[in-house]
Amino acid sequence: MTTNELVAQIRKKKSFLCIGLDIDLAKIPSHLLQEEDPIFAFNKAIIDSTHHLAVAYKPNMAFYEAYGLKGWKALEKTIHYLNQNYPEIYTIADAKRGDIGNTSTRYAKAFFSDLNFDSITVAPYMGEDSVVPFLEFENKHTILLALTSNRGAFDFQTKKVDGDEVYKKVIQTSQTWKNNHNLMYVVGATKAEYFKEIRAIAPNNFLLVPGVGAQGGSLAEVCKYGLNDDVGLLINSSRGIIYASAEANFAEAAALKAKELQQEMEEILNHQKEY
Repeated sequence: MTTNELVAQIRKKKSFLCIGLDIDLAKIPSHLLQEEDPIFAFNKAIIDSTHHLAVAYKPNMAFYEAYGLKGWKALEKTIHYLNQNYPEIYTIADAKRGDIGNTSTRYAKAFFSDLNFDSITVAPYMGEDSVVPFLEFENKHTILLALTSNRGAFDFQTKKVDGDEVYKKVIQTSQTWKNNHNLMYVVGATKAEYFKEIRAIAPNNFLLVPGVGAQGGSLAEVCKYGLNDDVGLLINSSRGIIYASAEANFAEAAALKAKELQQEMEEILNHQKEY
């Protein structure tokens, strides 16, 4: 999916909501455990009830890999279901990959060609040659970890090197790489005060923003500093939506939570010039 197509969906749905599909069998409704594929059954119900409110879904690979072959098959079925039934939806493989060039090429092929995700999260620690293989895929996006929402982010990401924080170095350097227009960046919502400086470095790239909701991030604060002319934000919510209920009405409850965020986003978009 191209950036323009993503922006068109955001404008059409009046939403820049991404729903994280972080599936824990201990948290899904117990009646689904009787299904042949409980993970896919849960995902399908969540997707069917929320697809009109969201523009993106983000399965976190760890939650599938933890269940071995069954988890990987559930992931394959989930992405295939999305691509076949809701092709307008933007898909993110939250894989946090990143390795030497040849290995990164294989990772890129696995997620972009074989599974047909639109994007993947990548750790930039190993530098340009570990990221460029992902950027070579046309109409696919590479989402670099820049400033994450976890407590440990301050261990390295905000340390200064030659006068600038490491996360700024990551963004500045990556802006010089080939096909950098295919880059997005992960920036945690719990660090909203940094968005203004990030936008000065990367004014046009999309930012994937976790941390709104369960982790305490403020949507209004993120939008105040992070919005650009193309919106430029994908706000991710996982637990706050998909685990809104553990009862038989879990899908309806998820839709209600998604609707709350979507309506807040619609209000922000209607008054975007004020931000």
